[in-house]
Amino acid sequence: MERAGRGGKEATVIEQLGLSPAELDVWLKALRASLGCGGSIEGPNIMLQGDHRTRLTAVLAQRGVRKTIVS
Repeated sequence: MERAGRGGKEATVIEQLGLSPAELDVWLKALRASLGCGGSIEGPNIMLQGDHRTRLTAVLAQRGVRKTIVS
């Protein structure tokens, strides 16, 4: 979760997925739909608007991500 450089607003950043740009688009669309939030792709990372740390672990596990670190 980050606030720096975002005007004080909360954003959840998902890093180190190792996906191609096309796959990132698919993941972003699915995550936005399941979490009910906005988001975008910033380089190799997915940025979701708001603090989704509690719900995101379960959603990523359903998509096959084995290890998540929440900070």
